[in-house]
Amino acid sequence: MIKGSNSRRDFIRNAAYITGSAFVLSGCSGITASGNMQNNTRPVEKNEEDDKEVTAVEDLMREHGILRRALLVYGEAAVRLHKDPNSVPPDALQKTAKLFRTFGEDYHEKQLEETYIFPRLKQVGNDAAVMSDILLEQHQRGREITDYIIAVTSAGKIGANAPVLADTLYNFVRMYAHHAAREDTILFPAWKESVSDSEFDDLREKFEDIEDAQFGEDGFENAEQQISDIESSMGLGDLSQLTAPPPLAQ
Repeated sequence: MIKGSNSRRDFIRNAAYITGSAFVLSGCSGITASGNMQNNTRPVEKNEEDDKEVTAVEDLMREHGILRRALLVYGEAAVRLHKDPNSVPPDALQKTAKLFRTFGEDYHEKQLEETYIFPRLKQVGNDAAVMSDILLEQHQRGREITDYIIAVTSAGKIGANAPVLADTLYNFVRMYAHHAAREDTILFPAWKESVSDSEFDDLREKFEDIEDAQFGEDGFENAEQQISDIESSMGLGDLSQLTAPPPLAQ
């Protein structure tokens, strides 16, 4: 989902420019044509709504955040399945897989990336276009794996499927972690570069409309709540407990 630091630098630079301009204009508003200061100056009003607006790329990357948290659940489950299969609740894995399907595969991948981003990069024909073919192939493989996870966990007990499921989860996490990282740092910046500013703004609104139509106005918030609940059921809800221990003395 979707150069990387350029957007941040542009934002900071533009924010500095706007802030500086507002300061200058505020100071100049009290100067008459003769150069004398007037006492009726007032601060320039700031539109907080514009400052908090989420861009299309930011939206894509925060959606990746939900999917990465699902991957962390998978990764933890893979480790536990090798040690003690009974320590992994099948319900938690099934909920994670279904969230990944609805929010990740059916919405984020199919309706955004495969509909608007990959085709645009194919038109441009740059290196990112070649990468999009690989990413699309990985989307397809991910859906096969999601089908498998849902099927295995539907029985309510993982049992003898634990070793294969653990390896499958590990391979999926490995693939998708690299997949999302390449999209964030290469694909999404290339896509943003390929569209005009006005088109980029239009697509932001389009993406919001798609999300609202799919999930309602609180789609992202609901997905975040779902993954939070799953993390808690796996004992991963307290971030402080995940702090790495110090390195062992040699």
